[in-house]
Amino acid sequence: MSAKVRVQGDSFWLWCPACDDAHRISNAWGWNGDTERPTFTPSIRVGGVQWAESESFHKPSHKVGAGEQIVCHSFLTDGVWNYLGDCTHDKAGQSVPMVELPDWVAEQ
Repeated sequence: MSAKVRVQGDSFWLWCPACDDAHRISNAWGWNGDTERPTFTPSIRVGGVQWAESESFHKPSHKVGAGEQIVCHSFLTDGVWNYLGDCTHDKAGQSVPMVELPDWVAEQ
């Protein structure tokens, strides 16, 4: 079963190609109801801390050192990620089409 958006209870799961990871947002976001070309409002901002390169959760696309804050900030409009300039990953300022969720996320 493939999908670009997975609705689970009060959450949405999305695959972020910039972070190469799933992002989970709550149903507090506005959603157009389309699982193939979704639009969410307002912007989506996900953050965390960069892991050391030797750790399994290290995000190589984020250009910050271990222990520093990572930021993924975007608008998701008509199935396209529009990454904002404050992102710490290498897709900052770019527009990237959504991809399907991996089976392990889509079928949880």
